[in-house]
Amino acid sequence: MTTKTLLLVDGSSYLYRAYHALPDLRSADGFPTGAIHGMVAMLKRALADVQPAHAACVFDAKGDTFRNQWYAEYKAQRAPMPEDLARQVEPIHEVVKLLGWPVLVVPGIEADDAIGTLARIAARGGHEVVISTGDKDLAQLVDEHVTLINTMSNEKLDVAAVNAKFGVPPQRIVDYLTLTGDAVDNIPGVDKVGPKTAAKWIAEHGSLDGVIAAAGSIKGVAGENLRKALDWLPTGRKLVTVATDCDLSAEMPGFPALDALVLKPVDKAGLLDFYTRYGFKSWKRELEGDAELAAEAPPPPAAAAVEKRYETVLTREALHAWIARIEAAGLSAIDTETDSLDPMRARIVGVSLSTQVGEAAYIPLRHDYAGVAEQLPADEVLAALKPWLEDGARAKLGQNIKYDTHVFANAGITVRGYAHDTLLQSYVLEAHKPHSLESLALRHLGRAGLSYEDVCGKGVHQIPFAQVEIARASEYSCEDSDMTLHVHEVLWPQLRQQAGPLYVYEKIEMPSAAVLGRVERNGVLIDAAVLARQSQELAERLMALEREAHELAGQPFNLGSPKQIGEILFGKLGLPVKKKTASGTPSTDEEVLAELAADYPLPARLLEHRGLAKLKGTYTDKLPLMVNPDTGRVHTNYAQAVAVTGRLASNDPNLQNIPIRTPEGRRVREAFVAPSGHAILSADYSQIELRIMAHISEDPGLLKAFADGMDVHRATASEVFGIPPDQVTSEQRRYAKTINFGLIYGMGAFGLAQSLGIERAAAQTYIERYFQRFAGVKRYMDETRASAKAKGYVETLFGRRIYLPDINGGNGPRRNGAERQAINAPMQGTAADLIKLAMIEVQALLDRERRATKMIMQVHDELVFEVPDGEIGWAREAVPRVMAGVATLKVPLLAEVGVGPNWDRAH
Repeated sequence: MTTKTLLLVDGSSYLYRAYHALPDLRSADGFPTGAIHGMVAMLKRALADVQPAHAACVFDAKGDTFRNQWYAEYKAQRAPMPEDLARQVEPIHEVVKLLGWPVLVVPGIEADDAIGTLARIAARGGHEVVISTGDKDLAQLVDEHVTLINTMSNEKLDVAAVNAKFGVPPQRIVDYLTLTGDAVDNIPGVDKVGPKTAAKWIAEHGSLDGVIAAAGSIKGVAGENLRKALDWLPTGRKLVTVATDCDLSAEMPGFPALDALVLKPVDKAGLLDFYTRYGFKSWKRELEGDAELAAEAPPPPAAAAVEKRYETVLTREALHAWIARIEAAGLSAIDTETDSLDPMRARIVGVSLSTQVGEAAYIPLRHDYAGVAEQLPADEVLAALKPWLEDGARAKLGQNIKYDTHVFANAGITVRGYAHDTLLQSYVLEAHKPHSLESLALRHLGRAGLSYEDVCGKGVHQIPFAQVEIARASEYSCEDSDMTLHVHEVLWPQLRQQAGPLYVYEKIEMPSAAVLGRVERNGVLIDAAVLARQSQELAERLMALEREAHELAGQPFNLGSPKQIGEILFGKLGLPVKKKTASGTPSTDEEVLAELAADYPLPARLLEHRGLAKLKGTYTDKLPLMVNPDTGRVHTNYAQAVAVTGRLASNDPNLQNIPIRTPEGRRVREAFVAPSGHAILSADYSQIELRIMAHISEDPGLLKAFADGMDVHRATASEVFGIPPDQVTSEQRRYAKTINFGLIYGMGAFGLAQSLGIERAAAQTYIERYFQRFAGVKRYMDETRASAKAKGYVETLFGRRIYLPDINGGNGPRRNGAERQAINAPMQGTAADLIKLAMIEVQALLDRERRATKMIMQVHDELVFEVPDGEIGWAREAVPRVMAGVATLKVPLLAEVGVGPNWDRAH
């Protein structure tokens, strides 16, 4: 760039993006530093790319702006800044100045308006202006002297690129935004008018004014909505227009001259102190001239200079050329675009393929919009791809392969040969970080492509993918398969160098994905009539509870209103306030009600009402509505890459959280039934985490109790209370059970006292007695805490790593929580590994013996099967045998089996 270049950085846009893009980095004292890290890296990169003489980093000031005077609801729905990000704003301003950048924060004026004003002044003065931002609104400033760049995605928008991206030239971006609205800033547009329609109307009528003039002749629902919005549009236009005539003199000496925006030399002494305070070791060493000793995690990589060669496949010749390419490739990335997030119902809209980084193809199948380019017939394309997809010898790669496997199965294709999944690679390597492709590409490659919202819009304006123009869809989908391959090339070498994580990836997570896909497709049969009866009974009980609550309160009130409940409990009845909400009002959450319910009848009724209402709304009313009409069954989704310990998460519906501590909750399982000629079989690992504790701690007392087949809670009570096992009372056994499981979860004396309803001193005495009798457990806990602090992670028996970012930082509660997690995670994680290995081995046995038995659910340490009557005897013996044999521990593994016509009876 020339010396007449002004670089303007939209600091407010980038600090949010830096915060969300980076992991939860912290200094030694626990101060959050991820956003600071990202901002410094991006500013360095921007300077290197643009090399300006003048620059400014512009931030929003606190408080309202002139737009709030025009429209009171402007940005009203925007969530408050996350606390950890807010804490980093002041240090970000400090380090930007230390790097030599002028910082501009103008009260009452948004960063966009300050940038717009400076851009126009500089352009008139003969400068070339480069605006570094991720905000599409600033595209209205682009002209022959003003260019936008996105440092995080390497995107550059000049006049031609704005036209290509939005379908309108820069001078019509305001018109475009007025019609589409801006959900982020809470600016309404024309209802049901998205980017495609807005660009089309502007092209047809020349401008927003032309669209308004033609409003009477525009047909359909969109035309009606346009006419309804005519009075609003002038205000909307004002709100989305970036001001270019702001007075910045109060914050910028010499304004409108740009002398105050000359870049200054780096304040080396100040930066050294800053980097020391916040723990940026590598940058500190760079300043000291010792960069080769840098030891900390590197900043986000520079945007990858990938030359993109993307192709849209619209001819048979091109299709067959790509099929030949994937047939010859050692590994091919594949991605699907669909019409639904429900994997069991989604249809393929298009498919993208990549065999080399930077090269990809998109095959559109079902795009549907006015003037759509001719596509190859979907059935023909899928039939041509089917031999390759079903060939297990052709190695395939995906991001979340379980979803794509379902999608292809819906089209009659059983995909084989999935060798890798970047979602699972990331999950195994860094379970505590985000695993979306967008996050992975940004974190590991410095690449940021189009987002789904970029191509489909947001909120009420979002359009189905089938209505996205093929050229735009092609760029988006090609990026997905291309970046999946690129991420794999970075993550796979890392995995291969770590024996434990490699074993977890190859032997547990990848095979589990295949088994879970089959379990999800099997689904579970629901008896809607049973649920309907339960819903009616719950409705009657809820009405009775409401009457009782009104009588106890002495007046009617809304049992669903925390405000009214608080007024009754703490205002009228004068019950003690246990804790307060963030706004300072007395809390009525479940913990508070449970504590009050021990002494007062009304909180007990409220608690029961709340639990039954949730049960009714979440399960007895909702489950029948979730039955797939094509299969007649409910199909949950098991998310692998969620819990850091490796546990699965069930959703849509969540079958793992059906409450079983109440009779009403347990009865819901009665509705999970077997079809005629079948039974439900439940196989549940017995006391699995305690057995793992015995194995890991090698405590002689625990080892003996399990080896002898004793009731471990009775054995524990015998030791803690110093009495023979046959003299242990049921109450003492309950205490021992609470201690056993409480210590597994890192519970201290306070938590144990609350759980048992006893004094804290008594709880402390029980814990001390326990550790005296089971010294191996105490040794394990002490050693594990020390190891976790040294390494920053703990491991399962199979090598899964669970990272604990707060173990050496964070505030007191967060650090204490990390220490508790360090104790529990190896056991919970090992249990998660064992149940996955059990699923893999049991499914392999079913396949080898060609059994008709189907695995239909996994719930924590339990596997649930649908078994033909003729295989019940075999399954009763084979399933627990396989589950007990998936690993050899120092204590025996035991799986308990039950059989019945429904899940409740089997459990």
